[in-house]
Amino acid sequence: METEAFNKFNTFIEENKGKRKFTQSIELSMNFANIDFNKQDNRLNLEIKLPNGRGKSSSIIVFADDKTMSDKAAQNGAKIIQSKELATVASDKARLSELLDCDLLAQPNMMPQIAKALGQFLGPRGKMPKPVIGSDVSTLISNAAKSITLKSKGKYLPTINCMVGNEKMAPAELAANIDEVLGSVTRKVGKQNIKSVYVKMTMSKPLRLI
Repeated sequence: METEAFNKFNTFIEENKGKRKFTQSIELSMNFANIDFNKQDNRLNLEIKLPNGRGKSSSIIVFADDKTMSDKAAQNGAKIIQSKELATVASDKARLSELLDCDLLAQPNMMPQIAKALGQFLGPRGKMPKPVIGSDVSTLISNAAKSITLKSKGKYLPTINCMVGNEKMAPAELAANIDEVLGSVTRKVGKQNIKSVYVKMTMSKPLRLI
C-alpha cells in the first residue's frame, strides 16, 4: 500500500475502531471494468493466504475415515466427520449450519460421498471441502485458518468482497493483508481492469483506496 493510501487507511481505522459492542471485521470490496465474468477463463477462484491471518480463530471440520489423518486432525483441534455420519449430517439443520461457519477439509476418496450427501447444500454456497493432498493435514489446518477464497458468484457481477482482518489488528498488518489480496487479484485480471477498491468496517462507511 502506497504511503498516502496507508496514511488515509490508518486514520480510517483510528476513527472507526472500538465504536461497537463487538469486534468489527475489515472488509475489502473490489470493482472491475472491461472483464466478462460470464467467460469461464475470466472468473475468479483464488485461495489467498493472508500474511497476518484473518484476525479470528477458525473452526475446522475434517471429513475422514483414515485413522492417521483423523487422529492428527483432532490433535490440531479439528472436528472429525466420518462417512457413516454423512446421512445424519445431511438431515440435521443444526449440523448443516455448523458446516457453513467452519473451514472444511476432506480425505480425497471421500469427496464423491460428500458430494452425494451434501453437495446440493454446500455446492451453491461455495463450501465444498478442500481435499487433503498428501499427509500434512496439520499444515493444511493451519493454512485454512489464515486463508480466504475469492470466487465469482451469482450472475458474475464485476465486483468481489472479502474479509481481510478485524479492527483489533494493527493497521500495518491489515495493510499487508490487503496488499496480498490486491497482488493476487492483479496477477489474475491485470491492474488496468481494477476499477476501484474500497475498505470498510462492518458498520462503517467505506473508504476508497483506489
